[in-house]
Amino acid sequence: MKKLLLATVALTAMAGMTAAQEVTLRVHHFLSADAPMQKGVLEPWEKMVEEQSGGRIDVQIFPSMQLGGKPPQLYDQARDGIVDVAWTLLGYTPGRFPVSEVFELPFMSGSASETTAALQEFQAKYLGDELKNVHPLLIHAPAAYKFHTKDKPIKTMEDLSGLKIRAPSRTMTDGLNALGATAVGMPVPEVPQALTTGVIDGAVIPWEVFGSLRIESVTRDHTEFGAENGGLSTSVMALVMNPATYDGLPDDLKKVIDDTTGATLAKLAGEAFDAAEDEERAKAVEAGDEIVVIPEAELEPWKQATQPVTDAWVAAMDAAGHDGAAMLDDARAMLAKAQGK
Repeated sequence: MKKLLLATVALTAMAGMTAAQEVTLRVHHFLSADAPMQKGVLEPWEKMVEEQSGGRIDVQIFPSMQLGGKPPQLYDQARDGIVDVAWTLLGYTPGRFPVSEVFELPFMSGSASETTAALQEFQAKYLGDELKNVHPLLIHAPAAYKFHTKDKPIKTMEDLSGLKIRAPSRTMTDGLNALGATAVGMPVPEVPQALTTGVIDGAVIPWEVFGSLRIESVTRDHTEFGAENGGLSTSVMALVMNPATYDGLPDDLKKVIDDTTGATLAKLAGEAFDAAEDEERAKAVEAGDEIVVIPEAELEPWKQATQPVTDAWVAAMDAAGHDGAAMLDDARAMLAKAQGK
């Protein structure tokens, strides 16, 4: 009888352990474990999911490409089930997500919270087809990108002549070339070494990544545009889930995922990225770095020089059967609404 009781207790304990951890979600991304995306977004999301699921979902985060591959492969890793969830920049695979590129056009960006809010509305209206092979959890953007250079401050458009500048996407590659720079495309983890070795003279990146990339001592000149902390462009970022993984969840656990992603996670991401942006900028000010701000009144030549990039995107959308001008107008209106304009 005693043996039977012990066996029953053991089986009950095993059943409890099984119930407590029904699903493991492996989350893969390309930045370090101390980057704002992990500390400010993924780890809080992990906590929300595990708490709301009563421990039945175990979220495991793998930073710095620990599960293998390169950053441009992350979207496909989630799509193909190599990982359960992946976070990446859609622009890392040029031309594959052309509709979303509207928010990567020159001067189509604001704070992280503003652009991310606009993206929620734009995603619902326009991005269904582009993201149909995955289950999107979050579409968002960092704060607008600024110029950060090693040896030469960018005070005028002419200062870009002959400089090799890292670009995050094909639209920004075209934009930088139109401004007179030589654009060099690369994922952001490659930027520190490229700056140190002279492969590039500067980069178009947000302040937010400075701490996790450890490049604050490499670039001491910085250029912002227009309003305070304004920038030249941004990137569309995506946290996506393998659709079979999502579909295989019981309804109550699907609800946990639904309740903790989308607009809920977008708000968290916007706030986390903006906080990191302000923090890293303040460090540069304290360190005595030069921050050039090109005022709104002087931006017209920059906008005129990059207008062909926007025109080319509109033409490409028209050729694909969309109304490019209407989509661009919508995106601008959504961003203006998020900015309270």
